[in-house]
Amino acid sequence: MNQNRIIIIDDHTLLRETWSYILNSAPRFTVIASSGNAEEGIELCKQHRPDIVMLDINLPGINGIEAVPLIRKFSPVTKIVGVSLHTQPSYVKRMMKSGASGYITKNSSRDEMIQALLEVSQGKKYICNEIKNILAQNILEEDDEHRNINALSVREIEIIRFVKQGLSSKEIASTVSISVKTVEVHRYNILKKLSLKNAAALVNYINQYDIAI
Repeated sequence: MNQNRIIIIDDHTLLRETWSYILNSAPRFTVIASSGNAEEGIELCKQHRPDIVMLDINLPGINGIEAVPLIRKFSPVTKIVGVSLHTQPSYVKRMMKSGASGYITKNSSRDEMIQALLEVSQGKKYICNEIKNILAQNILEEDDEHRNINALSVREIEIIRFVKQGLSSKEIASTVSISVKTVEVHRYNILKKLSLKNAAALVNYINQYDIAI
């Protein structure tokens, strides 16, 4: 049975030793080297051309996200699995866009770590269950936000467009030929329906959820 040769790059000695023990005890893996920083880790990858690198994101000097393309430059066949305390989807996106094949958190179990390494060794992508659950929750929250948008009238959506452009209530009133008071009523109703405090919050809301208004 072919073994996947692994290099571990993490600045915590205990984690490196623990992961090495776990993986060396598994039939499909062997840890050939480890490092506490990206610079040394990249050199190890140049020398050994490992099958997989387990790469922490928070490293002294060059961070994990910056290290991904450098590792792939010197060892294109190497698969990279990001490992981090960070659960924000933005970190996962940046890591995967840089060229990583997988992402697990330090809350992941031993079994999930091995599953991630097996899947990336087969050319697949892997994102751990903790991140998948967060992504699913974000989608549900975005669906709720879109339901709120759908509660707006055509006129209210029109007002939002002008607010986003930075127009004052007086300028909006002149543009659509209604009174300033009517514009203010519309603006009040928009904020109430969307549970927002002011125009700045409204613009942030539209931009945050990338809503086409």
